[in-house]
Amino acid sequence: MTGTTIADRAAELDAADPLARYRTLFLGTGDDSVLSYLDGNSLGRPLTTTLGSLTSFVEGQWAGRLIRGWDEGWLELPQQIGDRIGRVALGAAAGQCIVADSTSVLLYKLARAAVAARPERTEIVIDRDNFPTDRFIVEGIARERNLTVRWLDVAYDAGATTADVTAVLGPQTALVLLSHVAYRSAHIADVPGITRAAHEAGALVLWDLSHSVGSVPAELDAWGVDFAAGCSYKYLNGGPGAPAWAYVAERHLPTLDQPIPGWLGSADPFAMGGAYRPADGIRRLVSGTPPILGMLAMRDMLDLLEEVGMPAVRQKSEQLTAFAVEAVDEQLAQYGVVVASPRTPAERGGHITIDHHGFARMVPELWADGVIPDYRNPNGIRLGLSPLTTSFGEVALAVDAIARRLAAAAGAPSSTGAVTT
Repeated sequence: MTGTTIADRAAELDAADPLARYRTLFLGTGDDSVLSYLDGNSLGRPLTTTLGSLTSFVEGQWAGRLIRGWDEGWLELPQQIGDRIGRVALGAAAGQCIVADSTSVLLYKLARAAVAARPERTEIVIDRDNFPTDRFIVEGIARERNLTVRWLDVAYDAGATTADVTAVLGPQTALVLLSHVAYRSAHIADVPGITRAAHEAGALVLWDLSHSVGSVPAELDAWGVDFAAGCSYKYLNGGPGAPAWAYVAERHLPTLDQPIPGWLGSADPFAMGGAYRPADGIRRLVSGTPPILGMLAMRDMLDLLEEVGMPAVRQKSEQLTAFAVEAVDEQLAQYGVVVASPRTPAERGGHITIDHHGFARMVPELWADGVIPDYRNPNGIRLGLSPLTTSFGEVALAVDAIARRLAAAAGAPSSTGAVTT
């Protein structure tokens, strides 16, 4: 960006951005109290249409139809929306995805089912830098089943590679559980390569797509994935605590051992039978009553993603992260800030992490001034760049705000490109 300020470059990129017009479809993008929202990788903004969708549902279907709504389509929503997620964002044919429970519960169900499908094997592979829930669930299942956890040590600014996984695979490997996009570094795993290596060793693979679905395209069917799960409140904009989704490859559905059997996952829920018999297909993964309200916002976002197309979303995501890395190098590296994410756009997801020992103290100050990234231990700020709601100007403003604080702490004049929006 030599010869222009980061603010100038951001303005040029925003002016040329074919997706810029979609920002106006989201609530809050004109809120002067939030100058730069870089946390859409944790909680996405709501669509304006969702306000109408929720109101219409409460007034019309909930108040108007009451319990009759279950017989008039509510019970089919988990599979209908699951199929849409599969088609729009996951490269999954119909009948393999469903919305139910939280990410944690679905990861447990799938991991428990996977090790049950390999009863003669005793090991689960996972990396030490995976999201805490994933690690905790694996450790819990290992205790339940008297299994051994094989830990992968990965670079802090990268993630598990095919070579890393292959090195620990063996005749005792039952399951490999990894993230498509690492929650801290944003490293994109080689899903087809790792899945293929695990299958050659006779193991199954469960992928956590929480930090990629809706931002990084996936091809679960083509990649030969066994199981996958992810949340919906990040790039799918489902709202706080929105229900998660799960994918089970069709070949595994007939024998899937559901570890939390519930009445709505049974073959005939309203028979109120005395013994559990699982439903055919993906519905057997359901346990309890579907979270209907939590699916409405997600449905609205899927409409938009389908209109825009995942290739365009991914292209904007790569441009945003590339601009963020350039801005950090130009404005923050002089203060000791390190990019703790892959430097090649194709190798990272929709966020970057930058490290500095002063960031833990700085983030509350940034929030107070309307600049909202998030903080991840041990000393990282994550800049979450949601392709349909984040502008290049927001990135420039955030980097400028960080640079000014670092300059003040160092007792040096700021050399940032003054951003005053």
